[in-house]
Amino acid sequence: MRLRLVWEAGADTALGPPAYATEGAAGADIRANLPVADRAAGVTLAPLQRALVPAGFRLEIPEGHEVQIRPRSGLALRHGITLVNSPGTVDADYRGPLGVLLVNLGSAPYTLHHGERMAQMILAPVLRARFEVVEALGATVRGAGGFGSTGRD
Repeated sequence: MRLRLVWEAGADTALGPPAYATEGAAGADIRANLPVADRAAGVTLAPLQRALVPAGFRLEIPEGHEVQIRPRSGLALRHGITLVNSPGTVDADYRGPLGVLLVNLGSAPYTLHHGERMAQMILAPVLRARFEVVEALGATVRGAGGFGSTGRD
């Protein structure tokens, strides 16, 4: 399935669009496409600091689909860099610039460099629910048991 992409003014188009790192990859890598003034120094995130990092493009997502933005496992494991809202959702009717809301959960500052892979995106179908108000819900074995109610194995 094709996703239409348009570059933002001032974006570094040499970085290319999102790309799959391997043939079996589910997510396409998104690179930090920083403003010209920030490209040399990068963006440094102190511990617990958040930043909206531009990807440099806008998408046209097919109706009935969404793009999910997810963390990169290597950044999360090695440096504690993840997404504040994971997964992030880009709706099919959104046409604004794509940005990735990163947070540093690590114990040391981390500098994200221009062109660095910062997140991954997955195209997924969307099912829309029709909500129906009823008098009672069907019974299950679990019932109303919440967090940890199924035991520890």
